[in-house]
Amino acid sequence: MIEEIRIADLGVIGRAHVELGAGLTVLTGETGAGKTMVLTALNLLLGGKADPATVRTGAASASVEGRVLLGGDQPAIQRAAEAGAELDDDGSLVLVRTVGATTDGGAGRSRAFLGGRSVPQGVLGELAEHLVTVHGQADQARLRSPAHQREALDAFVGSDHAATLASYRTGWAERARVDAELADLVSRAQDRTREAELLRLGIAEVERVDPQPGEDVELAAEAERLAHAEDLRTAATTAHAALVGDADSGSVELVSAVDLVEQAKRALEHAGSHDPALAALATRVAEAGFLLADAATEISVYIEDLAADPRRLDAVHQRRAELTTVTRSYGADVAEVLAWADAAGRRLLDLDGGDERIEELRARRAELDDALTADASRLTAARADGAQRLAKAVTGELAGLAMGGAELRVAVEPADEPGPHGADRVEMLLVPHAGAPPRPLGKGASGGELSRVMLALEVALATAPDSGASRPGTFVFDEVDAGVGGRAAVEVGRRLAALAKDSQVLVVTHLAQVAAFADHHLVVTKSSAGGVDVVTESDVRSVTDEDRVRELARMLSGQDDSDAARTHAAELLAQSAVGR
Repeated sequence: MIEEIRIADLGVIGRAHVELGAGLTVLTGETGAGKTMVLTALNLLLGGKADPATVRTGAASASVEGRVLLGGDQPAIQRAAEAGAELDDDGSLVLVRTVGATTDGGAGRSRAFLGGRSVPQGVLGELAEHLVTVHGQADQARLRSPAHQREALDAFVGSDHAATLASYRTGWAERARVDAELADLVSRAQDRTREAELLRLGIAEVERVDPQPGEDVELAAEAERLAHAEDLRTAATTAHAALVGDADSGSVELVSAVDLVEQAKRALEHAGSHDPALAALATRVAEAGFLLADAATEISVYIEDLAADPRRLDAVHQRRAELTTVTRSYGADVAEVLAWADAAGRRLLDLDGGDERIEELRARRAELDDALTADASRLTAARADGAQRLAKAVTGELAGLAMGGAELRVAVEPADEPGPHGADRVEMLLVPHAGAPPRPLGKGASGGELSRVMLALEVALATAPDSGASRPGTFVFDEVDAGVGGRAAVEVGRRLAALAKDSQVLVVTHLAQVAAFADHHLVVTKSSAGGVDVVTESDVRSVTDEDRVRELARMLSGQDDSDAARTHAAELLAQSAVGR
């Protein structure tokens, strides 16, 4: 339920505080007084489009703040929590919307807040779906739409029907996904065959060459060594002779590095007994001698193992050439080739399984088709039954809305082809009076007739024993009484009052016959400040007793001081009290 709305600098409204209660609340006032701006403010709170042109002239921005009371396990509570909003201790939630004025030729910025948290505008719209149903001239136009008529019927039929419809729509979406994947697989079958063949050829070539991890690096090093075997032998022999001497040279003057180090060690050890520092150096020189001896041994072994083998070098070159054939095509080195082959093998499994996937999808589509056919049949049966009950309920309401002899018919016919909502085409037809031919609502109904049909539908939905849709707790009607008057206006007021027994109803009206049925009557007036019309907080007031009689008299005759009008207004109030 909406508890209050605070408005600042919106249209003709400077400041206004609108308090709303349970039951039926009517909003009245002279033309141009600002009633439309109250609805504009409510539309902003419900996530509607912001228009900077509605910002009051001279103001930098307009703001609207609303407080709604949530209770029970309303879906709105969960949605608010998901948006990070916080409820007040009394379970109320504050909604705020600001709209910047147009500046420098550009539109001002609109911002939305929910429970103290900044949120996207769309979040307010999502919340509004669970809180408020708004009916205006645009909604009457939507009532002409077969889709809107089908939605109304579905909402009336019941919760079991709603569950079937949800199942059908889920299956319809799943089949669309299956069809898309299936069409993609079938259309790309040739491309997959070509890709699989190329992968097989590549994998076969890699298997033929059979590269081993790190093989290219090892072969490169071996090729380098074999190609320079003589240079390596000469260098190693020279180094070995320098370390241990050359016994084959016959030279007695060649002294090896090992011998020289040994002499140095002995000299240091001899004198080291006199100085510990020199003894330590002797130890280090001895270690150097051990290292030189080890190096000489390893060089000797290296010389023995080193062999210039032209045939081995040719074999290495040939193997490297084989590896090049695959690295040129499938990777920069053997490691990348092996990674490619692994990925290609997995991809080939996927491609080879394409035919199996096609068969799986076709089988799944057949299952979905069967389920959709069954659900569609149940939807049709439920709609056919619900159409009769809805037509009867609305026709009864129309009789009470001064349309005696009028009849609403709800036709459920097979659609040209099934769609996401079933296999039915729903159309509402109005028989305006006895003996008249039925006419589609979308073609023959007048504005006044549409207003009363829409109200009759809303009452029927609100009073349905097992409504399939979760109905919001607040209804807003703008000019629901358009095109009606006299007794019909009285009956419109009576039905609005009946709807308000279990819901909060806000009505903007210019008819005293409707306003007389209100539980709360708000009047919007405007004053003049500095030659500029403006609505202030004192100009949105609740009227009761004599003030209310005066306002109803003004609505009846345009004069609030007419004795005849005031007498008529008092009679309306008395009659409406009996009617309620």
